[in-house]
Amino acid sequence: MCRSIKTLRPPVLPEEATEEEIRAAALQYVRKVSGFRAPAAHNREVFDRAVDEIAAATGRLLDELEVRGGVRTP
Repeated sequence: MCRSIKTLRPPVLPEEATEEEIRAAALQYVRKVSGFRAPAAHNREVFDRAVDEIAAATGRLLDELEVRGGVRTP
């Protein structure tokens, strides 16, 4: 979908994804879906809230994924 969003789970990413990497992926997703690189002032709040919510969901996903054959960090 968006080539600049990289896989954030092991073994593709050898160490745990940082909050910055998760937020960058969420931002790229919201940009792609909304069609805006940067929102107008009247859309800033909803744009930022979407990035926050997607970053939080991504963090939960990465925390709960079980990669079989890989090492899962607690």
